[in-house]
Amino acid sequence: MPNDFLSFFLAWMSAPRRVGAIAPSGAALADLITREITPSSGPVIELGPGTGAFTYQLLKRGIRQQDLTLIEYGSDFMKLLQVRFPGARVLWMDAARLAAERLYDGAPVGAVISGLPLLNMSTRKAIAILSGAFSYVRPGGAFYQFTYGMSCPVPRPCWTGWGFARRSWTARC
Repeated sequence: MPNDFLSFFLAWMSAPRRVGAIAPSGAALADLITREITPSSGPVIELGPGTGAFTYQLLKRGIRQQDLTLIEYGSDFMKLLQVRFPGARVLWMDAARLAAERLYDGAPVGAVISGLPLLNMSTRKAIAILSGAFSYVRPGGAFYQFTYGMSCPVPRPCWTGWGFARRSWTARC
């Protein structure tokens, strides 16, 4: 995986609330987030892949590029992803529009990975992103989200209204 710190940092400098982190995710986080995803999981949607840290790890785990849909709002990141992962479907769009898109015709996805800074967004926007993402997840599928914040990135209305079950919290210092 290339060193993308400078490009990520510059993107954060121009839009800190949208980018949410000053550096791309590291290999340890990418390994942790993708650990349960296998080729038998089915298609994978990645929200906010940035420079592709999780995407590289998914490929190492045997996920085919054609089974990946990468949804990126930053145009510079989107162009970079198209070059790095030419076999993946790379979409330049706001993830809040997911529910309005037809990404998969009758073939629900096995996993959604989100690198989006949900804590930096309004509750309304975060709920739009989550409800759109979950509209694609098959029964038994999974949604993976991480945060650098101290509180849960999923808004409380989702927990109480959607019957979520938190499987783990991981904090490392």
